[in-house]
Order: sequence, then structure tokens, then C-alpha cells
Amino acid sequence: MPKPRRKSRGKSRSFLRPFLKLVLGLVLLAALLGGAAWWYFHPPVTATRGVLYTTRNGHDLTLDIFRPAEPSGAGILMMVSGGWQSTPEKFQPWMAASFLRRGHTVIAVSHLSQPEASIMEIVEDVHRAVRFVRHHAKEYGVDPLRLGVIGGSSGGHLGLMLATRGGPGSPASNDPVDRESSAVQAATVFYPVTDLINLGDSTQNLHDGGPPKSFRQSFGPHGTNLAAWKVIGRDMSPIFHITPALPPVFIIHGDADTLVPVDQSQRFQKRAAEVGRKVEVLVRPGKGHGWYTMLWDANLFADWMTEQLSSPSL
Repeated sequence: MPKPRRKSRGKSRSFLRPFLKLVLGLVLLAALLGGAAWWYFHPPVTATRGVLYTTRNGHDLTLDIFRPAEPSGAGILMMVSGGWQSTPEKFQPWMAASFLRRGHTVIAVSHLSQPEASIMEIVEDVHRAVRFVRHHAKEYGVDPLRLGVIGGSSGGHLGLMLATRGGPGSPASNDPVDRESSAVQAATVFYPVTDLINLGDSTQNLHDGGPPKSFRQSFGPHGTNLAAWKVIGRDMSPIFHITPALPPVFIIHGDADTLVPVDQSQRFQKRAAEVGRKVEVLVRPGKGHGWYTMLWDANLFADWMTEQLSSPSL
């Protein structure tokens, strides 16, 4: 009887050894992958935080600047905005690792949140941010003619407002910053609002011709006046400001987005084509207003932006 028991133990051990090796291998692989991911999302940067670019309603509005170890000369303005609300703490450098890894200096732009600031004021302030960065470009180690913008949702809206309406400053201004251009040379955005007048199937559409239902107090005191809203909404809609001067634009949008339907991006693309400008739209099937693999899509944005901003100014 003892002999069979010894054979049983031998069989158990022969099975256990490869199983333990497999488990150990998987643990080591997970550790390696985790370490590689941590390394990738923590590139070496020099951070300059809390740079004042303007004030609004008694509040300081600031930029956070992240310079990679080997700067390419391109500057990427990150619109820190969701629902047109913003705080500097909403952005961390790992979110822009794909841009920093390619040598691009990232400038995180925060604004005063609605409804304390109207969306018109927010747009005005992000234009000021671009002018400010351009004025200090040499100090930040970026080429003033190689500025791109990235954002998602309301940040995408702000990015496209810069792409469509960015332009020369006021030569008569006493402030040298306001004499600078607010134009950007490229824009990459996730699921942006492009047409506030025609909200389509958005869950924000009350079908009364007015503003998005959750933001009726965010367009100033006249935002709920339908006659005034038609002017305000058109003024704040990038789709109505597309011209042949539109810089390159790349949009990624999910076709299951019920907050900002994908047709917002598709109609923007169509309108751009009508004036001879190409807008790339990548549709993610089944994706809503945000998805877990957006970090992979950020790599697509970074590669595309690298190509668009590769030529230094003369």
C-alpha cells in the first residue's frame, strides 16, 4: 500500500511544478508590464506650475507647463475642461505622456468654471492663453508657429473655437500679450460640441431651439432669450466659423455618444470639405462619451500632431 501513495505524491509534484512555474511566469510578466506602463506614463519633465495668464471675475487663471527632457520645439495646449468646468488639479502629466514622450512641451490651460464665467468669457480666456504662450514662447522653449491644441468634450469645443476663430491680436493694445495671435497650427479633439444651434439627438436637446438643457445659465443673462440665443449659439459654434484658413484637425468620436452625438463631428468635417479643408474623423463603434482605451487614441493624436508640427518656423 505505501508504494501507490508514493506514486500519487510523485504525480502531484510533477503537475505542481509546471503550474507554479506558469504562475510565477505570469506574475513576472505582470510586474514587467506594470513597470513598463509606469515608466511610460512618468516621463522625465520639468514642471512650472501656476503661471498666471489672466484674471476673470477676481480669480487668477493659470497655466501649468511641462517640458520634456529633450524638447522638440512644438507646444501642445491642453484644454483642461469638462462641462466647461476646470481646475488645475484635473490635469496630471501622465495624461499627456504620449505627447511628452515625443518631445512636445505640454501647457495645461485652466479656466474659470461656468456658470461663474459664461462660456463666452471662457472662450475669450483660452484665446488669451494662446496669446500668452506665444508671447512667452522663447522662454518656454517652443516655436510660436508650432502650437497645437488638444481637448475633449467641452475642451474639444474650446480647441475647435481656437482652430476656427484664432487669429491676430489687437495692434493698438497696450498689453503686448494681446497684440499676439491666438491661432493654433493643429487641433486634436475628442467628441467635441461643434454646433450649439443644432443639437440633434443629444440628451441635452429640449427641442425648443434653446441652449443645452444643463447649461442654460452658462451663456450669460441672455442665453435663455431665444432670439438672443440664436446669435450667441451661432457665435459659440465652431461649425459656423470654418474658413479656408482652418488648420489641420483630427477628431475621434464614439458613435454611441448620446451626450454629444457623432454627427456633430461628421457635419463639421463635411462643412470643412466644402471650403477645401480636410478634417479627419475617426469613429469608434459602440463607444460613448469617453472610453477606457482613450489613452491609446491619445497616441494616435500624438503621432498625428508630431507630423503636423514637424516643420520649425523660418
